[in-house]
Amino acid sequence: MEAVAKLINNPRTNNNAGSPRKARYVVDLIRGLDIDKALNVLRFTQKEAAAPVEKVLRSAIKNWEQKFEMDAADSNLFVKECFVDGGKTMRRFQPAPHGRAYRIRKRTNHITIKVASKTAIDNTSKETKE
Repeated sequence: MEAVAKLINNPRTNNNAGSPRKARYVVDLIRGLDIDKALNVLRFTQKEAAAPVEKVLRSAIKNWEQKFEMDAADSNLFVKECFVDGGKTMRRFQPAPHGRAYRIRKRTNHITIKVASKTAIDNTSKETKE
């Protein structure tokens, strides 16, 4: 029993402004945590990427509630899987001395979070052991 959410800012692309490397630091903080602890960590993390990651986590929780028609608070949810992939890179140029131009890379990222219920995982692991 799991649900997935992806960050989509623009209907045509799912690029989020910011470097994927910086967003991975935030995502690594919440991987494997219960949703209550993960939301608290994101709320008090002072990285700029924490706000979009929190948005995606809340969306994944709502997706899980709609998919299974249960309350997330009673279901013992946790962050099963989360990752950040690189998106499109916009290339801009900045004037440099002696008539040259320096390239500026404005990076974007894709954020994906999966949440799952611990009770469902415990039941499936018991079935496989038997």
